[in-house]
This record gives sequence, structure tokens and C-alpha cells, in this order.
Amino acid sequence: MINLVNFAVQYASKGFSVIPVLDKQPLIKFADRKPLTTGEIKSFWLTHPYAGIALKTDKFFVVDVDRHDGGDDGTQSIKGLGHNEWFNTLCQRTAHGGYQFFFAKPKERITQNIGFLPGVDIKAHKNNYVVVAPTEIDGSRYQWLNRKPMAKPDEGLIKLIEEKAQPVKSNINLVSYEPSGKTQTSKLFEQIVTGLGETGGRNNALASFAGALLFRNVEPKAVLELARIANENTPNSLPDNEVIKTVNSMIKKEIRRRGENDGR
Repeated sequence: MINLVNFAVQYASKGFSVIPVLDKQPLIKFADRKPLTTGEIKSFWLTHPYAGIALKTDKFFVVDVDRHDGGDDGTQSIKGLGHNEWFNTLCQRTAHGGYQFFFAKPKERITQNIGFLPGVDIKAHKNNYVVVAPTEIDGSRYQWLNRKPMAKPDEGLIKLIEEKAQPVKSNINLVSYEPSGKTQTSKLFEQIVTGLGETGGRNNALASFAGALLFRNVEPKAVLELARIANENTPNSLPDNEVIKTVNSMIKKEIRRRGENDGR
């Protein structure tokens, strides 16, 4: 591995908000905070010389195309749109063989959409981020495939993203009410809306959430869908395949727990 501090400084000099990462996990708190300065970047990399680089998706959005063995192939989803000209923009290959297309963000028209198409996510939340080249993960590097500027998205692509986005909710003034005597079940309902919390604790929060639902005899398919909703309501949401993996793990754990109880 090499020290990426000079690359991080270059990204910052071009106006990007740099986030140091380790295996995709951020090493600093960054939500709703000012970007690191050049001096702060150099200082951080002195103590974390092998940190990778991520960029906050506050001024741009990314069409994230994954390729999963035995699962969805996002490249086929993109080809199926029949509009290759939409993706004539800055692009990188990820460490795991996927592709990410970078676009300038139109104001108030692009929203984050995990599961936009099979194997394709839209990463656009102002507090989300994407890992960028030349960061290395699992022995492979992210790599820029061209030097094109971030293009303005085609109107057809914008409309497609808008069509698949959740409908905008009206602002309704609710009657003031302070509930008392909250139960663990009521907290689970609230977590569906409030999400899985800050980056770094999302996986554990998801596992606890799914486990608590299974313990309460919620059907596994319903657990997965509720977990997906909670994940979508998380600012820096997890990849859908990771949600499925965690829910499956908790289902197996619940099966073992019930087997042990039946064997008493």
C-alpha cells in the first residue's frame, strides 16, 4: 500500500470534500461538517499513512453499478436502458469490478435511491460518499477509466431517477404530543423511520433491529423489507446485498436459538 496524501490534497484542491476511509469505513465524522482543509488532510495522513480516500456526494451524484457473482449484474441493467449516451461522463472501476459514473448534481432534482435498478444504486445524499481511485481494498485498486469532466445528466436520466424516487411527502403540522412509557417494540417502529444511525454502527444496529423483529415472530420476508426501509432512511445507507446478508445471519441465529430452547 502507498500513502495517498498527495492524491487527497489534489482532490481537495479541486473543491471536493475529502473523507479518509479504511475498508470503505470513514475515519472521521463528516456529516454536516465543513470539508477538511489541506493542512488538516496532511496532518491526518501523518498519523494514518495508509488511509484510503472517499469523496462526499454533496456537489455530485454517482450511478453505482455493482456486479455480484450469482446475483444482480448492474451492467446488464444499464445496457437494458438502451441509452449509452447518458453515461458519457467521468467513470471509475471499483476495487471489486463494478463501475461508478459521476455526474454534476442538478439542484433538488436527484435523490438517493438504493436499488434504483437491479445491481444499480444512486448515491446522492449530501452526507453520503464514494471511495475513489487510487484507494486499495482487498488487494485491488479503484481506477479512473477516463479523464472526462463530470457531465450534466441527460434529462431522460433525470426523469427516470425521479420516476423511481419515493414521492415527496407533504409537510404536515402534527398535534403536539409527548408519549410516555416507551417499549422496545415502539422503539423498533421508530427506527424504521429514523434509520440505523451514524456510520460505524449501522451493521450492529441493523443486526439488532432484525434480531428483535424475529424474536417477536415477524415473518423473515417482512423483516427484510422493514430492514430495507430503515436502511433507506439512513443517510449513509448500506448496500442492499449487505442488508440481505445481515438479515440472513440473524435468521440463522434465531433458528439456532429456538432449537436450543426446544432441546431443553
